[in-house]
Amino acid sequence: MSRGKRYDTESKLNMKKVFAVVMAIAVIIMFVIGIKTLLTTDTKEKTTIISSYYPCFTNEKWGVIDQTGTIVIEPIYDEMITIPDSKRDVFICMQDVNYEANTYTVKVLNAKNKEILANYDLVEAIENVDKNNNMWYEEGVLKVKKGEFYGLVDFSGKEILAPEYQEITALSGIKNSLLLKKEDKYGLCDNKGKIIIPTEYKEIKSIGDNYQNGYIVVNSENKYGVIDFDAKVILEAKYEEIKPVTKNYMYVVKQDGKWKVINKEEDTVLEDKFSDVTEILEDKIIIAKNKKYGVLLTTGEEKIKPQYEELSALFGDYYLAKNKGKYGVINSENETILPFEYSEITYQKEGDFILANKEGVLTQELYNNKWEKQFDGVVSDINTKNGYFRVYKEEEYKYYNFKFEEKTAQEVLTGNTLFLSKKDGKYGYVNKDGNVVIDYIYEDATELNQYGFAAVKQDGIWGAIDKTGAVVVKPSYDLTNNVMIDFIGKWHLASDLNSYYYTDK
Repeated sequence: MSRGKRYDTESKLNMKKVFAVVMAIAVIIMFVIGIKTLLTTDTKEKTTIISSYYPCFTNEKWGVIDQTGTIVIEPIYDEMITIPDSKRDVFICMQDVNYEANTYTVKVLNAKNKEILANYDLVEAIENVDKNNNMWYEEGVLKVKKGEFYGLVDFSGKEILAPEYQEITALSGIKNSLLLKKEDKYGLCDNKGKIIIPTEYKEIKSIGDNYQNGYIVVNSENKYGVIDFDAKVILEAKYEEIKPVTKNYMYVVKQDGKWKVINKEEDTVLEDKFSDVTEILEDKIIIAKNKKYGVLLTTGEEKIKPQYEELSALFGDYYLAKNKGKYGVINSENETILPFEYSEITYQKEGDFILANKEGVLTQELYNNKWEKQFDGVVSDINTKNGYFRVYKEEEYKYYNFKFEEKTAQEVLTGNTLFLSKKDGKYGYVNKDGNVVIDYIYEDATELNQYGFAAVKQDGIWGAIDKTGAVVVKPSYDLTNNVMIDFIGKWHLASDLNSYYYTDK
């Protein structure tokens, strides 16, 4: 039972708040980058959206609003309403909560406030969480209970797995992979109810972070094997242990007390030259020996001597390495590409560029894929659909395409009617032709979000305008504690990132 949920969003970072929390800045930035995909300024996407829904909180009660800020479900509930998919009108309302007994009932409503899925004793969204503790709900599927047993339905209410399981949970960090427990044994199905692994195993683990890599299974005799997502047995359950590492159907297995790398035909690829394997690439394997990391070819030839505290593949021929507590980048010839002077280095696959952070420095260094430094800034959004990213630099937001060419807001925010403009330290709004629509009177402001609202700050407090420039709510909210600032009508995003909802308080 959970009172708070994390949802996807794309909002402006409150840079003063971010800078006040230096140790958390990288986490905050990556959170925004990683979850931006649900919201976009693309015109075509706007025309196809029927409605989006979000929890709202007012007068100590919970309800639901749509993308216009209109109340869809009246705020009359004591617990936060679960919305498994912001584009679907399926709202799970918790009632009769007894925290001591850990019991509750639910009522599921649609946008017409009509009860649905009422023929089940319990209906729940299926939570999952990644390694960074970002939570999401499994797509297109709900867990239902009849009597003592659980099954699955889709969002239309169609039963896709009969209620005959002791429990159904998400395989942690892996999408489209649901663990089934029956008669104290585990199996696995996908989000459409297709059985991938029968319920006959003691344990099921993921390989890597993608369901397409397959799964490690452990039988009642504590023997390990591998089953792929197509339900095919790749390795019989006969090994003492299998590491969650794979590539090109190569696996790291323990047999007769020794670790080795084998292929799906169970031929030995590599053994005796390592104490651990952390990553398998095309023809290279990142290994550990004496607690130091290096690279071996699949032929057994040493490519990079084990000498680093950490080592992982970035892209192409490049590796992220750690030496004496600092990160740098090397190539497969062990040549230093970026010096070992960073506290964090990340490759942004979406935009094909690199972010590097130094200890105690608020901004990030941005490099292209040829390791040429472009500038310092803070990336707050990557939009792969429209091919741009947004950077906070020189005390304002700027836009760049993936060639690091600066673009205007009008060039990238093609669905907007107003565009943020700064003059003499104040913010206003212009139209597509650059003509001033709202004078430069605000001390801070945001671009229009996908629903046509922008946040504006005056005398230290925030309010909102709509896409015509009309004031929706005059500045009246102190959002000093908000890391992200966003409005839908009169409702502003709450300060708690772990519980994504809108409030008028």
